[in-house]
Amino acid sequence: MDAIDMHKPYDTTDKDWWRGAVIYQIYPRSFQDSNGDGIGDLIGISQRMGYIASLGVDAIWISPFFTSPMKDFGYDVSDYCDVDPMFGTLADFDVVVEAAHQHGLKVMIDLVLSHTSDQHPWFQESKSGRTNPKSDWYVWSDPKPDGTPPNNWLSIFGGPAWQWDAGREQYYLHNFLVEQPDLNFHNDDVQDAILATTRFWLDRGVDGFRLDTINFYYADKELRDNPALPPERRNANIAPSVNPYNHQEHLYSKNQPENIGFLKRFRALLDEYPASSCVGEVGDAQRGLELLGQYTSGPEMVHMCYAFEFLAKTKLDATRVAQVFEELDRVAKDGWPCWAFSNHDVQRHASRWDLTPQAQRLFATMIMCLRGSVCMYQGEELGLPEADVAFEDLQDPYGIAFWPEFKGRDGCRTPMVWEPSNQNGGFSDGFPWLPVSHDHLNRSVKAQEEEPSAILHHYRRAIAFRKEYPALVKGDHGGVFAHGDVLEFTREYQGQTLFCAFNLSDTPSLHGMPAGDWVTIGHELGGATPSPDYKLHLGPWQACLALKQE
Repeated sequence: MDAIDMHKPYDTTDKDWWRGAVIYQIYPRSFQDSNGDGIGDLIGISQRMGYIASLGVDAIWISPFFTSPMKDFGYDVSDYCDVDPMFGTLADFDVVVEAAHQHGLKVMIDLVLSHTSDQHPWFQESKSGRTNPKSDWYVWSDPKPDGTPPNNWLSIFGGPAWQWDAGREQYYLHNFLVEQPDLNFHNDDVQDAILATTRFWLDRGVDGFRLDTINFYYADKELRDNPALPPERRNANIAPSVNPYNHQEHLYSKNQPENIGFLKRFRALLDEYPASSCVGEVGDAQRGLELLGQYTSGPEMVHMCYAFEFLAKTKLDATRVAQVFEELDRVAKDGWPCWAFSNHDVQRHASRWDLTPQAQRLFATMIMCLRGSVCMYQGEELGLPEADVAFEDLQDPYGIAFWPEFKGRDGCRTPMVWEPSNQNGGFSDGFPWLPVSHDHLNRSVKAQEEEPSAILHHYRRAIAFRKEYPALVKGDHGGVFAHGDVLEFTREYQGQTLFCAFNLSDTPSLHGMPAGDWVTIGHELGGATPSPDYKLHLGPWQACLALKQE
């Protein structure tokens, strides 16, 4: 195990640690295998805690490690209060928490509350008949008179969102895989059971949660049909364009007003553990920012949420970033966003946006300057591109279903590369569950640690720069503006004002500084220095960062 970082003590008193935090996402299957079975595990995470801490992040988010049949790689939970044997034991999880806290890191875990596995004892009891104590714990419905499903709702993974159960002679709802039946949050007993599992992990020492599909908890009680979505309003932020899910406006299958009441109950539980927090994933292509605003507006709601605006396929330019923040100011002025460019569900942004190394560095600097918290996905700090996974190696049911038009999520889930001396990149001594990309080996942690100009060091500098200036962590901004290819904004907090400008293009730009006495900062990030008359010459993919003198 790496040496403990004694310079960053674990703080249990700062209730607002999450505001502006940098959170490092770990996909446990692919992070570090400690026992040679080819699958990453909890002990492997604990062994790499020193590296994570060296990045300067505040917290880790661990994707699901609960007991599961693994039809959707842990997002189909069959026991909320235990660890799947492939990842280890509850005792191993305790080791992870202790190691993280010793390194000054918070621990957030991924709670999948909208649905369970069809192997969960709750569902097994529910499907056994219409009169048992859990008969109403899932969304069941009689068929239409002609035997077809009760409405037109579609699954994100393709096809109808309803599955026939011969035992009950009813359909059950599954917004995702057939093996992932949706819980019925209209039942208070379901809510109580979910909150009890949440308390289990809080008592075990976790500091917070990432809430999977936070807007999917409730379905319309009347099970009304979703209306069609006009082609001009469709986008593929949530599901690939070849998926008919994009053809509906999901008014009734998710985003229900009753969700607010449950989220208040959830926050009240977290408030019993004063330094705990949560970040919600808002999965909606049309109303994501609006829901972010609803769910994070005020001390009774969840702490922060992220939508998919910066996880979309369309390349971010200055105009798009400004539009997102303009919309955010309109519908979520009192909310708190959490930004990410990559995660375990989307193509890595280095490939998705076809970024040069110089562009990757600028995006890393920019996200650390935006108002909100930040999620980084494992390997992002190495500049990893999307791995090319052959069809015969695919594991993701989503990719298998829509191949070749959509190749699924395995390309962003291949194992982390720690050192280049063998074909497994130091991830495992065994045969890895997904092949290690040969293109990744020369970008390994060890190779980059030894190269001063590597992007890994740029990420460390960008995170350290963020921490140095409170205005970047918790400050407001005075609007986000696009001037051609240049994105510009200021950040302000307790008398500290920073000016930030980013040239998001391959073309040099001449840009003006705002009035005031400014001193340029962030030179270690490759920032530009204005001329004496405050004319700012920004090279391709270059930033200017400046501190106002009072």
